[in-house]
Amino acid sequence: MQVEVGSILEGKVTGITNFGAFVELPGGSTGMVHISEVSSTFVKDIHEKLTEGQQVKVKVLDVGENGKISLSIKRAEPEQPKPQRSSGPRRGSPNVWNGTPDQAAPANLSFEDMMAKFKQVSDEKISDLKKASVSKRGASPKRGGGGNKPF
Repeated sequence: MQVEVGSILEGKVTGITNFGAFVELPGGSTGMVHISEVSSTFVKDIHEKLTEGQQVKVKVLDVGENGKISLSIKRAEPEQPKPQRSSGPRRGSPNVWNGTPDQAAPANLSFEDMMAKFKQVSDEKISDLKKASVSKRGASPKRGGGGNKPF
């Protein structure tokens, strides 16, 4: 039987290693499921998820030129629907920042005005950070200290 990429097959686990499991497919060919492809959750010990002789459903991920078959158990499972986001009010503040966290941005400001306000507040914050780092390190804000030390 020809194994095709993307097909979902039933197989039998024939061997387990620390990095994955070997699965015998219909037709006698064998493929490997890497430990990262066993479950959609983190798998620390593959023996907690699989046992030798277990029947598993696998999806063929790749068939190499050398005949190696890469398989996935987690991708053979039907895709779980993602939870719907509620359309109700969001918690927290919106993703708009006008320089003052406790006030909302006035609706009549132009883009240029908002950018000027942002730049002003940003420059003030950078200046404050520089002053704080200078006071922590001492008098000079530059690193080094001179001398003829090699790198």
